Amino acid sequence: MNRSLAIKLGAIALLMLLLLVPLMMIDGVISERQRLRDGVLEDIARSSSYSQQLNGPLLVVPYRQTVREWKTDAKGERYQQTSEVSGRLYFLPERFELDGKVQTELRARGIYEARLFHANNQISGSFALPLQLGITEDFADYRFDEPYLALGISDIRGIENALTLHVGSQNLEFRPGTQVSWLGDGVHVNLPRVDGREEQHIEFDFDLALQGTGQLQVLPVGKTSNIHLAADWPNPSFIGNYLPVRREVTDQGFNAHWQTSFFSTNLSEALNNCLATTHCDGFKSRSFGVSFIEPVDQYLKSDRAIKYALLFIALTFAGFFLFEVLKRLAVHPVQYALVGVALAVFYLLLLSLSEHLGFGLAYLLSAGACVALLGFYVCHVLRSLTHGLGFGIGFAALYGLLYGLLSAEDYALLMGSLLLFSLLGVFMVLTRKLDWYGIGQGKPVEALNVDGGAVHE
Repeated sequence: MNRSLAIKLGAIALLMLLLLVPLMMIDGVISERQRLRDGVLEDIARSSSYSQQLNGPLLVVPYRQTVREWKTDAKGERYQQTSEVSGRLYFLPERFELDGKVQTELRARGIYEARLFHANNQISGSFALPLQLGITEDFADYRFDEPYLALGISDIRGIENALTLHVGSQNLEFRPGTQVSWLGDGVHVNLPRVDGREEQHIEFDFDLALQGTGQLQVLPVGKTSNIHLAADWPNPSFIGNYLPVRREVTDQGFNAHWQTSFFSTNLSEALNNCLATTHCDGFKSRSFGVSFIEPVDQYLKSDRAIKYALLFIALTFAGFFLFEVLKRLAVHPVQYALVGVALAVFYLLLLSLSEHLGFGLAYLLSAGACVALLGFYVCHVLRSLTHGLGFGIGFAALYGLLYGLLSAEDYALLMGSLLLFSLLGVFMVLTRKLDWYGIGQGKPVEALNVDGGAVHE
């Protein structure tokens, strides 16, 4: 290979490696700003309420059991000793329904915004208590205390209304705490006593206004559960173990409906395992819901964009180099470096503007500024207005392609692969008759004209 060509290629490669330094610094700035934003969101949630998950309601029946044991004294005579043990019976709803209307609200702190939600939930259902409460042996030895309904709420600071349970003609007031340690924070309400001598059917309903940040999840505790959520949030991310059976998402918001049964949730067995082992994560993890967090924010988009930075710089340098070898016009390494730095600064400009203007407008302004600057500079580097405008149009096309890659998440890899292959094909076609050994030795350089024939300069 010609020595001057090798030096030129080596200098370009070294410049690309050196440009990795500012690119890595800008990537670090993106991560730092993202951590700062997350810290502010955490602080706002700490001051209001965190993500919310509803666990329950469950019907809890405390009991005292008389236990009789036969023992033998020192004289060998048998006698009966009685003792009393206490425990609880837990019942899941036969039917559980929740109808939630959610409104979102922005809370700002500086340039950062957190999205809170206010969910007005109408909760209803029924409990079916079996004969003798499912106790098959020594039922006469059981004494039942006042039962209560327990509802777990992950962050009770978000409760926005006075809770009243409607059972038949009775209105019962909720009290703080679930009285069930493994259920976590929440509320409970005492119910009329049950004796278990006959089957009972308890219908209930209550309204729950709940505030939270980030996510709203529901545990489908019913033998059959029907959950409906409607909100003014147009970018929902459905999370958890079950997706909605029906959903409708528009620019004004979404409607989603979930339907589950014990066959799909196996929640009854999960409850038994929870009571037997005191490890209840498996019980609570069978939840589902919706996230009110922006799925792709400006920091994630900026981070995605900077991953293509080295590709952009390589394509630009390849264009300059191709112009050099075809037009025999030398471009100094310093000029390569200045163009590369301008391409790198684009990402810093994009990040700073997107924090105030939104990603789309910030991208348009940043790309427009960089295209104008690079087009103006290249006009003087190549000493040709026509060639400078051509490079400017090329820069604009590259930025347009980058925005398309960022917008098409599912097809980004395919589009990127096709772009690289196409550009490689263009480079190979334009240089297919180029005498690489003759570059720098004064030999004529062959290139293709528009007719497809060779011309000599």
